[in-house]
Amino acid sequence: MSSILVVGSINTDLVIRTSRIPKPGETILGGEFSMQFGGKGANQAVAAKRLGGDVQFICKTGNDIFGQNMRSMLQIEQLDTSTALTSATTSSGTAIIVVDEMAENSIVVAQGANADLSAADLELLEAKFKAASYILLQMEISDEAIFYCIEKAASLNKPLVLNPAPARTIPVKYLQHLYCITPNETETALLTGIQIEDEASMLKAAEVLLGYGIKWVIITLGKRGAFVAGESLREFIDAPEVKAIDTTAAGDVFNGALVVSLSKGHSISDAVAFAVKAASVSVTKAGALDSAPFLADL
Repeated sequence: MSSILVVGSINTDLVIRTSRIPKPGETILGGEFSMQFGGKGANQAVAAKRLGGDVQFICKTGNDIFGQNMRSMLQIEQLDTSTALTSATTSSGTAIIVVDEMAENSIVVAQGANADLSAADLELLEAKFKAASYILLQMEISDEAIFYCIEKAASLNKPLVLNPAPARTIPVKYLQHLYCITPNETETALLTGIQIEDEASMLKAAEVLLGYGIKWVIITLGKRGAFVAGESLREFIDAPEVKAIDTTAAGDVFNGALVVSLSKGHSISDAVAFAVKAASVSVTKAGALDSAPFLADL
């Protein structure tokens, strides 16, 4: 089995449940409070590790109690904390989330140390890039760090899988270096300018992304599964029917599982099928990072 390097964000989510979301200037009494770990990078690294991957995770926290708790969590998940860097200038990434009784939410995210992860930080960890067989990347860190990872992977001829979330535009000069991209329908529309309305528009959007030089395009479709395009392959992978409780980190579990399967030498179709199954299991559990399944759950 080949090794996986995940580079990305790590957050602490502070969640308060209440009857309704307060108006500006209003104070109301809330109900249940919980503190949860999240961030797309952490979610994907933990998912890959739980599913049997050989995982290294590069992230950055603040020098605060949240950062200390994050390192403890990574240790519990049996992830090496030597690549969990510490910012000297900013706090750990934090999200304040208010959820009302109708499951509507209001969220404010302080990126904190996630935005402080720099190319200089990553340059010091070049050995981790050289040792990796697959690199998994998302977009909750700085553009500088994202573009460094893409260029470094290209220079080392390492396959990089980009989950382009949260959605924003990416210069074509970076897209052309990607081994695989895994947008959902909204992200696909932003990257291509094509709204995904039916199978024809999905095929057209995939062709645009392939035209940039990306080897594999995987458009995730939620409960409908995923669409895979590349070389001579055009294939829909259906998802099993499940009773969904919380879809928060389904996309992150999908990406972690995908790279684990690829690292074990499986075909792209089999890897996507494995990822769809893992994501489907994850939505039957509450929470973000906590919903990542173990291999036995599949």
